[in-house]
Amino acid sequence: MGGERTDEPKRIGFVATRICGTDGVSLEIGKWADVLESMGHTCFYIAGESDRPPQRTRLIPEAHFKHPVIQAINRRCFGHERRTPEVTEQIHEMTWVIKEKLHSSLETFALDLLVAENCVTIPMNIPLGLAVVETVMERRIGCIAHHHDFVWERERFLVNAVDDYLGAAFPPAIPELQHVVINSQAAREFSRRTGLPCWVIPNVMDFGSPPAPPDDYGSDFRTTIGLTPDDLLFLQPTRIVSRKGIEHSIELIRRLDDPRCKLVITHASGDEGDGYAQRVRDYASLLGVGVIFAAPWIAHQRGTGPGGEKQYTIWDAYHHADLVTYASTYEGFGNAFLEAVYYKIPILTNHYAIYRTDIEPCGFRAILMDGFLTEGVVQEVRRVLDDWQYRKEMVEHNYEVANRFFSYGRVENNLRAMLGKPMLAAPCQAETEDAR
Repeated sequence: MGGERTDEPKRIGFVATRICGTDGVSLEIGKWADVLESMGHTCFYIAGESDRPPQRTRLIPEAHFKHPVIQAINRRCFGHERRTPEVTEQIHEMTWVIKEKLHSSLETFALDLLVAENCVTIPMNIPLGLAVVETVMERRIGCIAHHHDFVWERERFLVNAVDDYLGAAFPPAIPELQHVVINSQAAREFSRRTGLPCWVIPNVMDFGSPPAPPDDYGSDFRTTIGLTPDDLLFLQPTRIVSRKGIEHSIELIRRLDDPRCKLVITHASGDEGDGYAQRVRDYASLLGVGVIFAAPWIAHQRGTGPGGEKQYTIWDAYHHADLVTYASTYEGFGNAFLEAVYYKIPILTNHYAIYRTDIEPCGFRAILMDGFLTEGVVQEVRRVLDDWQYRKEMVEHNYEVANRFFSYGRVENNLRAMLGKPMLAAPCQAETEDAR
């Protein structure tokens, strides 16, 4: 394998529970695919759900974390310290089903390399993670494991009945994979727990290509979601989960005491329950703050929703934002931060750990809060909203910094080095000329 050429085009398959919509993992898959395709490689997609080109996609329903059997396994494995033989059998059966379909996908697409996107990182689908690891070991196919959210970073997985599986595949401590994490803290913890090295590749945006200007389709976004022309749109471009600190955004608007300020939340709760969403509604009502829950109008592509409503993308929302609020207590990196910089929107952000270690040292100019709002923070927001020149200098500076540190070139350099490794240069043993 060491004698294989490493500069030849490769057929690369992304594997994930879901490759669809605007979640962080799906967005990063798209960015990596753009970079790989620009390097001359061809990308394919293997997932439980996908919005990528059908001719390059293999759907495995059992790979989705919302598959009923997978959900049943999760209910019986997390929050409990003992599992039954029946659950173990279910896990083995689903692993076998997924693995057979994964093997078939490798042959159909004649893949040279897999990129396991978070599916051997966080145990949303235990059988999928096990199937990926077993496939890599059996087929000796090169694999990059792209880690976004580790199991030890989520409290809901701490009490479980599957420590044996978590140790085997989340993440797999085997040198056959090349491991990539998205921040320096994750790198240290990964290496401490596994004894293996890893690459650090942060989330990125294509800062070399500025966003397209607003068009006619998105021009009525504000009107559609219920804003007036005079309203100030405070964009919360996240899911409604407690670590996003949305109550700080609500408090900010209350303290600004300006009826024009409205908070627009782009996503629903997702897979972490609706308790915090109700807390947000109640808190906003208590403080008399206008909040628009815009999820019904925002989708991964423009079109019409199930109720006939016009749907926009999150990029349409960014074009209309006056300020981005991002008061998270924890983030694996911070997609929303880079997106705000890309669309040249000023941003209020919390001093979460990864911001301190991996983002702030680059020299960004953000409105910073340290766990709670102060009058100084509120006054800084007022200045950004009122002083056009100050705002312009801030966002232009941030764009230049991001273009230097978080553009596609950084991903390309790292991927080029990884693809040069002997293990990743080896073609899939099941490759056939017919498949090509």
